[in-house]
Amino acid sequence: MAKVVTYLEMKDAKDLRPGKVVPDLRLRRVDGDLPLVRAINGQVGAPYGWRSASRTDEEWQELTRCHPLRQYRFITLNDETVGVANLEPQPGGDVEITTFGLLPEYVGRGLGGHALTLTIRQAWDSVAVDSPAVRRVWLHTSSLDHPNALRNYQRRGLTVYRTEVEAD
Repeated sequence: MAKVVTYLEMKDAKDLRPGKVVPDLRLRRVDGDLPLVRAINGQVGAPYGWRSASRTDEEWQELTRCHPLRQYRFITLNDETVGVANLEPQPGGDVEITTFGLLPEYVGRGLGGHALTLTIRQAWDSVAVDSPAVRRVWLHTSSLDHPNALRNYQRRGLTVYRTEVEAD
């Protein structure tokens, strides 16, 4: 079965349409070298076949070395980790949301809309690279991700700018 990859972007922070507020849901920046970061990223991505679910320690180290600007955040609810939201500022004022998702036991509990809102706001508040300000926030998702992922992204104001079909 072919996989469809959808690329979405937001070019103005004013386009953000916040999800329903979830009190006590927060983003907490963490050190990307922590083993717990690897474990949580793996747990979030395992149901969808994400590469982060099977990376070796050496591959994680290489990722950290090759992407020194990547920022790792845990999504927390009452100080309990419920997901991940990783960002990477890029040249020209772009910020990529490289990873976003909830741990399987928190999927379907109404947390995703507000968690994505917080993540997009954090992306817009990032320090821009080679630009006076962040000019675009973007991400990609695939048909293998959670069935509500694309809809959540679009409801928050991200718009599709490209799709690709990848054969098996």
